[in-house]
Order: sequence, then structure tokens, then C-alpha cells
Amino acid sequence: QVHLVESGGGLVQPGGSLRLSCAASGRAFEYYAMGWYRQALGKQRELVAIVTTDGRTYYGPSVKGRFTISSDTATSTLQMNSLKPEDTAVYYCNVKFRSLDMANMNSGSWGQGTQVTVSS
Repeated sequence: QVHLVESGGGLVQPGGSLRLSCAASGRAFEYYAMGWYRQALGKQRELVAIVTTDGRTYYGPSVKGRFTISSDTATSTLQMNSLKPEDTAVYYCNVKFRSLDMANMNSGSWGQGTQVTVSS
């Protein structure tokens, strides 16, 4: 069983920055990728950023150039800069265990989510 815990969400003004962190705990596991998704109220969940263990990084189109993901053994950090009101959402940490899981947004294990609100 993998347990993922996010931290670092909160309220920030437009143009500000936040850093989210995710820590995996539980028994030792092997994973293929670790990253972040988000879901805004009334919208579908979407990819924010994810890193594979062989070093490939993928970003959602709306965050490219503003967000940076880093990942180490059992941890992931999402640095969010130049935040916009449309970045407001619940952000979820996600771990995928196989390369085949990358095509399925809903696959893998999930954290409980952390709220990010961008508002003046």
C-alpha cells in the first residue's frame, strides 16, 4: 500500500508563487512516474506535470514555462510561479506504476489533494 501526502497549498495573489510537496510512505515500492494533476470546480481533472523514473518530464499546456516539477525517491515538488486565477484547483499527487499507466489519467495511487486558490 502506498500512501501519498501533499502539502503546501493555500491562498496566493495573482502573480505569486507556491510550492507543493508530495511524500510517499508505506512499504517499499517501485514506481514508473510521479507527478501532479489538478481539478478545478466543475471541470475535469487535468495533468499538471509528471516525471518518469527514466527522466522524461511532461507538463500540461497551460502551465508550461510557469511550473517546474522535480522528483526524487518517494518525493515530488511542484514549484508554481506566475500563478493565475485559473490555476485555482485541488492539486493531487499521483504515482504511476507502469509505463502503460501513463495513458490513463485515472490510474495509479492518489493523495488526498491540496487546495490552491489564486485570488486578489
